[in-house]
Amino acid sequence: MKSEVTVNSKSLYDTDYQLWIDQTVAQLKAQEFREIDLENLIEEIESLGRSEKHAMSSYLMRLCEHLLKIKYWESERETCFRGWDIEVANFRLQIQELLETSPSLKSFSQDIFSKQYKNGRKLFLKASQLSDKLVPVEPWFTLEQALEEDWLPWQPESFDR
Repeated sequence: MKSEVTVNSKSLYDTDYQLWIDQTVAQLKAQEFREIDLENLIEEIESLGRSEKHAMSSYLMRLCEHLLKIKYWESERETCFRGWDIEVANFRLQIQELLETSPSLKSFSQDIFSKQYKNGRKLFLKASQLSDKLVPVEPWFTLEQALEEDWLPWQPESFDR
């Protein structure tokens, strides 16, 4: 007669994520390296890097979108400029925070700038329904300009920053 052993195929990682984190941190602090769930720990650490890169991509895309709104969406500019300007400042601050905590993202941001400009352009064109011939396909401003605190592609004559 065989005795059947029931194996729980779900790990703590699958059943209680927060408890898994607490346990993993405790094991690391106690240097109990043999007990650590390495497979899931590695996956989580890789995920952290992907999250920061995804956030940088998203912030750059939205920053470009709003810079394009300020420059080209003349019919909405009078009523929306203030909100767009606030959003530009917000995205710049978010990007600055990422760059302060992960300076290596600077080269990543340079690598993806053109792509995120193009994505921001697509969003802008969809929202504004303006002709795609109005907005250059390639960025006409630099990443440095986009991140510069006081730079905008258009400013009202009486606007003091």
